[in-house]
Amino acid sequence: MQIYLAWMQDHLLAVVAIIMMAVLVYHYLIERDTGVKLSKRYRNSIFEAQSKIFLNATQYLISGNKDLAIREFLNAVDLNRETIDTYFALGGLFRSNGEIEKAISIHRSLIARDNISESTRLRSLKELALDFDKGGFVDKAIETYKDCLSINRDQADVIQSLCRIFEDVGEWDDALEFRLILDKVSLENQAETISHILVEKSKGLFERGEFARCQDELEEAFRYAPSVSAKILWLKLSLTNGNMDRAKSLLLELLYEHPMYATFVFESLEGGFRGEEKLVQNYNTRLELLKNFFLDISDAELLQSPSVILTKVRLLKRSGKVLDAYELLKSWTERDIRSNEALKVEYIKLLIDLEKKDELLIHTKDLVGNLDSTLTKHFCKLCGYNSDEIFWRCPQCHEWETIQFRLKV
Repeated sequence: MQIYLAWMQDHLLAVVAIIMMAVLVYHYLIERDTGVKLSKRYRNSIFEAQSKIFLNATQYLISGNKDLAIREFLNAVDLNRETIDTYFALGGLFRSNGEIEKAISIHRSLIARDNISESTRLRSLKELALDFDKGGFVDKAIETYKDCLSINRDQADVIQSLCRIFEDVGEWDDALEFRLILDKVSLENQAETISHILVEKSKGLFERGEFARCQDELEEAFRYAPSVSAKILWLKLSLTNGNMDRAKSLLLELLYEHPMYATFVFESLEGGFRGEEKLVQNYNTRLELLKNFFLDISDAELLQSPSVILTKVRLLKRSGKVLDAYELLKSWTERDIRSNEALKVEYIKLLIDLEKKDELLIHTKDLVGNLDSTLTKHFCKLCGYNSDEIFWRCPQCHEWETIQFRLKV
């Protein structure tokens, strides 16, 4: 799907040009076969004029000159105001050109017509909703998308747009409602995304101290899909409730299944916990016990992961065990299991702290010679979006759980 969308974006102008030529031929044939009350000579003169206009518009589109293409389509509208598809093409061009108010005006004028079919009215509503959506008129976009669904409930593209909007603004109850509807009408399974939305709802409950309701939502999330975000929040809830056995079990499960998430797990556990002072103290005490449990792990399989090693080193440094961190990282470096810039950076920091100048010079030179130009911590595996911030839903392509870890900083 992503490859298809990328191809469409790269060839958008050519696609529009082909569609418009097809529309021209279609309307010519319709008018000829349905016997429009015009003389053959007059119909041919209109066809010839429209042909010239559409050919000019096509050339402008292919050359990337949207303004001149719009002018030609306006000429086509003046020539034959009954050609509905010309209005759609013109409205779409106005929208893609950033002239949202003009696009809105055109699509509203189509909706206001009395003599259009239900399918044309629905298409006009969808185009109007896209205008509002692109223009940032969120409430109007939602209202218009819902108007589309009142005509035909099974429009997956419209439901998908509503899901995206509600997820963008963090309206998780509405997002869940429309994801459940999308799951019924779409060919794609929505279980994992539904799980993520339920986790987002759970996070809000957790932050408000509504732990029982948070657990209920999390259990529902697990029924749809045991996503990584669900497991991390369940781990946090287990620490809050004092269930250390469950917390250790979840941590090991996460590490074995997703060792790349090791640092991410502890960053998530340390951030954003609020509540009564006693509750916070108990939580932090249990978190320290979990960290010590993690530091004591000597499983050979887990210790093959650069992320696990990096997480251990950082936790050791924070607890003041700099020499232990140094020995662990030195052992890794001597084994030379694989080159990893993040571990090299941490090793250099330790060498600076311990004032090991000769060793520092050697490793700094090696790092500078191989340093990658991209220094962000995370990226989206689908669209390539880069960020130092943790994201479960990509801000650029809006897909869920596409985050990857670069381990280069």
